[in-house]
Amino acid sequence: MTVPAQPLGYLDLLRTRTDFRRLWLGTLISLLGDWFNTIALYTLVAQLTGSPFALGAVFIFKMLPAALASPIAGLIVDQFDRRRLMIWSDLLRAVVVLGFLLIDEPQEVPLLYLLIVLQVVLGAVFQPAKSASVPNLVADRDLITANAISSATWSVMLAVGAALGGFAAEWLGLQMVFLLDSLTYVLSAWFIYRTRIPQDKLPPPENGWVRTAYREIKEGWQHMRSHPQIERMALSKATWALGGGSLVYTLTLLGEEIFPAMQAAGIGLLFSARGIGTGIGPIVARAVFRDQRHWPAVLGLCIACSGVFYGVVGWMPWTYLVLLFVVLAHATSGANWVLTTVLLQQRTADRFRGRVFATEWLFVMMADVISLFTASLFLEQGLLDLRGTIQVFALLQVICGVGWLVLVVPRERAATSFPRT
Repeated sequence: MTVPAQPLGYLDLLRTRTDFRRLWLGTLISLLGDWFNTIALYTLVAQLTGSPFALGAVFIFKMLPAALASPIAGLIVDQFDRRRLMIWSDLLRAVVVLGFLLIDEPQEVPLLYLLIVLQVVLGAVFQPAKSASVPNLVADRDLITANAISSATWSVMLAVGAALGGFAAEWLGLQMVFLLDSLTYVLSAWFIYRTRIPQDKLPPPENGWVRTAYREIKEGWQHMRSHPQIERMALSKATWALGGGSLVYTLTLLGEEIFPAMQAAGIGLLFSARGIGTGIGPIVARAVFRDQRHWPAVLGLCIACSGVFYGVVGWMPWTYLVLLFVVLAHATSGANWVLTTVLLQQRTADRFRGRVFATEWLFVMMADVISLFTASLFLEQGLLDLRGTIQVFALLQVICGVGWLVLVVPRERAATSFPRT
């Protein structure tokens, strides 16, 4: 009897899979710059406006355009060469972020929002292209390892980039941070340029792009709806985001409460704690939950536990100890993210994968936008203070987790197998 090959370890996968390593290196460098950029933007808007809603608008303009662009992005990712798309996405974003150097007055904040939209729309192509490319670069048995590496990289770069970005904004100034971000996009494009990514592409459109786009998006949506095992996993991250979107937003306001003398550094440290958590979670999940039959229940528990830990933040005194509970809250969210991604990759055929991941991203972004728009509006109108906002949305997240356990897990247990479709 043939013994199944064992999954490669983290270092072995990076050492032996050259193209995956290059894609990973490009992503690593780009993410570092992204978090420098993000902390700088939060700080800049807070300094120029002092408005919770204006700060919330930064989140909204980072998410809503991505949500609206995702279905088209999914078609583009399935239709065109994913490697070239990622390269152009990086190079164009390198140009766009230089525009932030022009923003130094309150009346110029609308221009800042426009630049954010351009940056995000270009990035909306990169994310599904990257996610759809990973299964073509590693063996199926190594998907959990590859996704754990990708998630840990995102987390480490969040932890390092946010912390360094906060202090860089304090010490070097916001303009230097934006220049560094532009450079990281160029370096990312260079690594991806050296990567070979095989792909099953769709045939060229025969009836024009508009009709073809509508038909293919509809086909991808119908494919997901007709395969409940795919649809359920495509909703997992969005279920977390209904409460989690607003809770992440509150970290930008909580930074000033805990570190009043160094606002940018405070925001950076809280987001760094978030990154540490999302890095730890997938590694623990990979080690502990080896049987995929248990993963759907683990997803619901992760959502609920994330809300519990944020609930503690809402009730406790705001000292440095808050950082610990932010780490714990996002350890569970990181596990949810990676386990969901692996299941979705395994259950979806390559020719649909770009559109499925783009649709999943649409769900996540829409849930995030609804959540943080509501939270920022409550704060702006004085309907809730910061502590009350954290408590309310932490409770909502617990309810979402329990709802997943009650509604989704029984359906997953009733299904005997999930062939790739």
